[in-house]
Amino acid sequence: MANSIETAALFQKACDQQIIEGATSGWMEANAGNVKYSGGREIKIPTIATDGLGNYDRNSGYPRGKVALTYQTKTMTQDRGIEFLLDRIDVDESGFIATAAETMRVFQSENVIPEIDAYRYSTLYKLINAKGNVETYTPDKSTIISSLKADIGEVRDKCGSNTDLVIIMSIPIAEKLSYGEEFQRYINLTAFKQGEISTEIMTLNGIPIIRVPSARMKSAYTFNSGASAFGFTAASDAKDINWIICPKSAPIAVSKTDGVKIFDPSQTQGADAWKIEYRKFHDLWVMDKALDAMRASVSA
Repeated sequence: MANSIETAALFQKACDQQIIEGATSGWMEANAGNVKYSGGREIKIPTIATDGLGNYDRNSGYPRGKVALTYQTKTMTQDRGIEFLLDRIDVDESGFIATAAETMRVFQSENVIPEIDAYRYSTLYKLINAKGNVETYTPDKSTIISSLKADIGEVRDKCGSNTDLVIIMSIPIAEKLSYGEEFQRYINLTAFKQGEISTEIMTLNGIPIIRVPSARMKSAYTFNSGASAFGFTAASDAKDINWIICPKSAPIAVSKTDGVKIFDPSQTQGADAWKIEYRKFHDLWVMDKALDAMRASVSA
């Protein structure tokens, strides 16, 4: 049993790392560096508030302000899971780890990562839309640059010129953009780090453009329960998100593989098979003061 526990722990660590490095939204998890997590669905997000300046007095000196450190408790609403059976005849003892690892790699790459991306981007859209900061725009090569620059200007006006921004963009829109002659005057490449991986991506006026498959850039999704369907599907009234512009530090994303369980064939009830049970908690938040500095564009 000890070997199964050790293997499960390795799988759990590898699963979390794959999400961070494989999801197009994996960079958001770096914003959760100070978040406290001790298992389960709850996390604690730290918030610091300070007093403003006062007048210096030559007799009494400095006015003493206050620093308040508080933690907001948040509950991850996405509690997802799956169970897989690997038949004993198909998997001999020496090959189990390799076979199970490949199963989990494919499962996360083809199912978990797209779903987490879709949830995060649709959640950002809902939060931005609730603030009234969504523009309806049908992309055209001749106007994409001007529309983007207008949104960037509005974001800069809220958060300042020295704040690092990101542009999250649907791949079809990015293709329209990159073929425009005007874009060549603004295009550049920059290093972008996500987890332990650093890649070069396109920038617009120095702002990284994160290209996302359009299937993950919808305004709303249905996340199926697994009773009659698995995975996720776009809602019937979903709109195509063209792009989202936000401070890089604004989205706080957490995903935790909580409890990968592995049972050998002698422990599995009802089947002569290895059984893998996988549970994933995840969610995304944006602090209220950061929401004003976010803009989104959707197709008509």
